[in-house]
Amino acid sequence: MASVHVKELNVIIPNEPTPTRVLPLSAMDSQLFLRFTIEYLFLYKASPGLDPGATTARIKNALAKALVPYYPLAGRVRAKPDGSSLEVVCRAQGALFIEAFSDYTINDFDKAPKYVTQWRKLLYYVADVLKGAPPLVMQLTWQKDGSAALGVGINHCVCDGIGSAEFLNLFGELSTSQRPCQLSDYKPKPIWDRHLLNPLPKKLLNSVSHPEFNRVPDLCGFLSRFSSERLTPTSITFDKRCISELKKLAFSSSRPRELAYTSFEVLSAHVWRSWARALNLPSNQILKLLFSINVRNRVNPSLPSGYYGNAFVLGCAQTSVKDLTEKGLGYASMLIKKAKDRVDNEFVQSVVNSVSGARACPDSVGVLILSQWSRLGLERVDFGMGKPIHVGPVCCDRYCLFLPVFNQTDAVKVMVAVPASGVDKYEHLVRSLCW
Repeated sequence: MASVHVKELNVIIPNEPTPTRVLPLSAMDSQLFLRFTIEYLFLYKASPGLDPGATTARIKNALAKALVPYYPLAGRVRAKPDGSSLEVVCRAQGALFIEAFSDYTINDFDKAPKYVTQWRKLLYYVADVLKGAPPLVMQLTWQKDGSAALGVGINHCVCDGIGSAEFLNLFGELSTSQRPCQLSDYKPKPIWDRHLLNPLPKKLLNSVSHPEFNRVPDLCGFLSRFSSERLTPTSITFDKRCISELKKLAFSSSRPRELAYTSFEVLSAHVWRSWARALNLPSNQILKLLFSINVRNRVNPSLPSGYYGNAFVLGCAQTSVKDLTEKGLGYASMLIKKAKDRVDNEFVQSVVNSVSGARACPDSVGVLILSQWSRLGLERVDFGMGKPIHVGPVCCDRYCLFLPVFNQTDAVKVMVAVPASGVDKYEHLVRSLCW
């Protein structure tokens, strides 16, 4: 196992004065299930003639600049007195930046890690923001072949995937800019405005069902299996040809025939079906696929460009093991499409009211959670070492991620950790497009 040695830790503060204030987080931001850190891992090839010392200094300087418009990321998150909602105390307390060295090489990341936490030391400091930890942590690790790994931890309470990607791309542009620029030159301009996703009086809302929050019976010890059995990470890439084949298969097996399914719908359905069958669950166990849906343009009025708070809801496709595995790819794709289509302004406002006060929380029984990182723009994040050849999580866990593939805009890498007893069957099924 490769070793990682920390050289130094620095607290990076904004390089210009920023407002001193307390900013409220929205009801969406304050949800219990978002009180964790999004952990990104970027890998960059070695560049001939690159000076690690100068590069580190340039990246730290760019971070200090980026924290001016994104100054809440240099603050500290705390609970309000009611305990159910959160706020950010902004006093330019700073983000944590770590420089480290390791004896990894770029080739060590060609495949999935052997176990869930194998790459943990590439972002070793992740702590509870409600106990005073900074909401933003970065670790730049220089590897023995001259390549570099950048681990980034951004607390989910403060921003969602789109928001974090916008911040990281600004940070990257500031790292590579060869000319003096005003921060106002960069787009989009970050917008706080968290009040836009706060609850309305109940009398203004119609009743909307939310299966993502409903509980289903655990007929097979589902939760204990995932907590007690070793999880094995998997990583499988689907190129444009594979996705086209899945679309054809979904169309041919649809009853009634849909005009078309998106790449996301068919690939999500295929992974979900393969995962369910590999686990050998009882035929009457109810399963759910929960996936994030960006609502910035689904609410009325739309959220402003640059809004970097949590602006997503969970789509929920639900069915039994029997129907999911026997009715074909078109059936599962249709469930996912319908879950997306029902998300409108009324649905979003109902979710906001449901989670207000941290009451509603997604179920865990029979659930596969899927997040699409492949369309966030993370593959463009360049800190002066070129575009990353790999973007993914620091730890490959039970949550399924769709990831971008280097130099293949139409391809998707699927990473998920599966219970060891089912991993071989899962990999066989997911690679077999027709079953």
